[in-house]
Amino acid sequence: MTLHLSADEILEIAQRIEQNGARFYRRAAELQKDENKSKFLLQLARMEDEHERIFLKIQDDLTEEERSQKAADPFGEMKMYLSAMADTSGGEGSPAAVEALTGQESIGEILKKAIELEKESILYYIGLKDVVPGQLSKKNIEKIIEEEKSHIILLKKELDAL
Repeated sequence: MTLHLSADEILEIAQRIEQNGARFYRRAAELQKDENKSKFLLQLARMEDEHERIFLKIQDDLTEEERSQKAADPFGEMKMYLSAMADTSGGEGSPAAVEALTGQESIGEILKKAIELEKESILYYIGLKDVVPGQLSKKNIEKIIEEEKSHIILLKKELDAL
């Protein structure tokens, strides 16, 4: 049986990833004793909030034609992949990443984990770009990928400065 993913479903999953990513950075900031490190993590959380707003805008701006287009997913694998990336298997969207924070982590450990999560999110967005209908949406997703790459650079610079 062939399943079909709508642009709305795909974008809702992407929004969930960004919400969970923002939660990760906010929780890490709460647990951070160093005020400057906490501010840095909150800045990253705000960037994730902005990504969520971009996906919401893409969703709001979908034409009826784009809404009616569905990405074929013959074995339901793409939907499983997208959902897993959003909620379970990793990426900055994983609630498990937030729950795993204990407050005992050093800022270096947090930054390394954040880099790993950002990389996994980039992989998700590359997959998303391949299935989302509409050229405008693809361009917006490419912008998000570039933003996520810039997060990795910021995180790496911060890590190297330790």
